[in-house]
Amino acid sequence: MARIYIRELFRFRTTILSHPTIVSSTPNISSSSSFCTSTGGRRISSCNSRLAVLKSCRNMRHLSQIQAYLIICGLFRRPFVASKVLKLSADFADVDYTILIFRSIDLPDTVCVNAVIKAYSVGSVAHQAPVFYFEMLRNGFLCNSFTFPPLFSCCRKMGCVEYGEKFHGQAIKNGVDSVLDVQNSMIHMYGCCGAIECAEKVFGEMSVRDLVSWNSITDAYANLGHLDVAHRLFDVMPDRNVISWNIMMGGYLKGGNPGCALKLFREMAKAGVRGGETTIVSVLTACRRSARLKEGRSVHGVLIRTFFKSNLFLDTSLIDMYSKCARVDIARVIYDRMTKRNLVCWNAMILGLCIHGNPEDGLKLFEEMVDGIQSEDGEINLEKGIKRIEGQGLIPDEITFIGVLCACARQGLLAEGRNYYSQMIDTFHIKPNFAHYWCMANLFVGAGLVQEAEEILRRMPEEGEDLSWESSFWAGLLSSCRFQGEVFLGEKIATYLIDSEPQNLSYYRLLLNVYAVAGRWEDVARVKEMMKNRGIKQMPGCSLADLKQIVHEFKLGEKWKEGVEVNTVTGELLQS
Repeated sequence: MARIYIRELFRFRTTILSHPTIVSSTPNISSSSSFCTSTGGRRISSCNSRLAVLKSCRNMRHLSQIQAYLIICGLFRRPFVASKVLKLSADFADVDYTILIFRSIDLPDTVCVNAVIKAYSVGSVAHQAPVFYFEMLRNGFLCNSFTFPPLFSCCRKMGCVEYGEKFHGQAIKNGVDSVLDVQNSMIHMYGCCGAIECAEKVFGEMSVRDLVSWNSITDAYANLGHLDVAHRLFDVMPDRNVISWNIMMGGYLKGGNPGCALKLFREMAKAGVRGGETTIVSVLTACRRSARLKEGRSVHGVLIRTFFKSNLFLDTSLIDMYSKCARVDIARVIYDRMTKRNLVCWNAMILGLCIHGNPEDGLKLFEEMVDGIQSEDGEINLEKGIKRIEGQGLIPDEITFIGVLCACARQGLLAEGRNYYSQMIDTFHIKPNFAHYWCMANLFVGAGLVQEAEEILRRMPEEGEDLSWESSFWAGLLSSCRFQGEVFLGEKIATYLIDSEPQNLSYYRLLLNVYAVAGRWEDVARVKEMMKNRGIKQMPGCSLADLKQIVHEFKLGEKWKEGVEVNTVTGELLQS
């Protein structure tokens, strides 16, 4: 720890010499001397005055400088001061730094322990929070009502209702289970983990409910697809805010009913409720899924007229909406005007061009994407790419290559398609899924290489048992892209394989996938019935309803967007 302090001290001194005004913006601190002197040369003697610099802290780099200053002044040894630094570090979600500070405090109190738990809850290592909590209990930690909301948040992130129940018991044991914030966080945790009965029980036993309580239970039912119950709760809410409307719109989108989401948005506008970023993204998603270009353009116009601040999420949603509504030209204009882009944004534009626009433009954009991670001899350098675009995500993923291979199939670029396919596997170490095999098969068919097309589909490796996400993901993506021959080839191969091995589940899976891509849901149902009659084990979670739902719900980078939307709604729930 001493070495760390010394390193931070030198960093602090170097920064102060090069940027003398970086630490404080208050006029009482000189820009040409240390923190401990005022503009008149007088020394600041008050501890509170010295700690006031914490209020100006905006990031972790700044915090490390302030900590070095507090070490110089001898204040960091005071538990009260260390706990303030600890809390700031937790707010910035830097778990490692927070733990370092925590371990340096001789007698950490409840506030300190709660700060570490909060850091776990907002960071990426939520699974470590339960371990830390029970370790602290063994060391004599006395929890309070502020301990449990972040713990329940960690359980929600992990999707672990078992730990949630343990912490529920801990809350009862410590007499804080009737505290409103604790109850609200329990409802949200149980709802996100699918334990709707537990969420309903907590909600029913509450003596006092606020707007967060109603939003949490409504969100629980909406997420599980019980939209009728969720809407009844929405109707009887004593009060509503924009989060209430967002929950219902998001629920209808997830349930495959974009029309109801748009209807709710119109009702929301009539009620005079101003939507936020989450609202706009939901509306644009509804427009995209229902191909309502006119309404999508209307929403875009509202954003412009009201000077709504543009950002990455909104711009990506606009790109995706315009692409799916066959206005790739407008999508490209929005894309070109963006100052910051991430992987989802690049994928949205590449797929828009490759599937709905000019495939050659999509391939050019892909080359531009990977250009920054190529050496002078054209070799891909992933280490260089990671460093160069840290936080931007310019290294392509499996979705990117679906668009690239689709473009090659549409244009009949056999050599280029082979090259991209090899690059995906050998350079970027991406495991092909059905979408990649399907694109390559259609590329071969377009070039007259029917035997190679059959061979690549035969060679498809066994996938996991739970196909409810994967199969439907590429089905939704490829359902809008038609190749030469379309479904005939895959149907022919799958039927032949089923006839040769009637008990092989993977062959039925292939046929289901082929029909799903083509949107032939009656044939999907027919194959399901055939499997049932032949005693073929049903695939877990991969029912006709599941396939229909996710194909209609498909959106670019679904897992990433769902994470963003869930975190946004969770934050709004806790703040409302």
